[in-house]
Amino acid sequence: MSQNVVFHLLKANDIKAMQETVKVHGLNPQALRHTKSLSDLLGMTHLGVHLVRVESGKETTEFHFHHQEEEFMYIISGRGMAEIGDEQVEVGPGDFLGFSAPSLPHTLKNPFDEDLVYLMGGERRSFDICDYPRVKKRLFRIEGKRQLVNWTDLHEF
Repeated sequence: MSQNVVFHLLKANDIKAMQETVKVHGLNPQALRHTKSLSDLLGMTHLGVHLVRVESGKETTEFHFHHQEEEFMYIISGRGMAEIGDEQVEVGPGDFLGFSAPSLPHTLKNPFDEDLVYLMGGERRSFDICDYPRVKKRLFRIEGKRQLVNWTDLHEF
């Protein structure tokens, strides 16, 4: 990193020079994100902020919602199709998506020719539950450890 990082500042040139991390979602092989984790470089532990690029024909994640953590996406460039609950809507530069906890299930896809680039952020609580209704799975995250279970294995008592 260059000398341009001062105190709590990450300069545009430093962000541009960062290597992207490629992440494929464990429940959706079409969900492939190229990510630069901005908040990690500044030592932020309670809020995650990431610059994400999604190639044409790819998705951002598996259709999901969080029970405990809020998250957002701000579209910088390109276009995408946001699926929120039963609705689909095209999103583009300047559009903001925000999801309370819990929210409607959601995902974002890029069926267009150019890359979709957005800023994504969310809470980093020590505990969260994330439901994936299409594949009928629930993810429990407790203190960084993850457990994925089938809905058929969940029982009330």
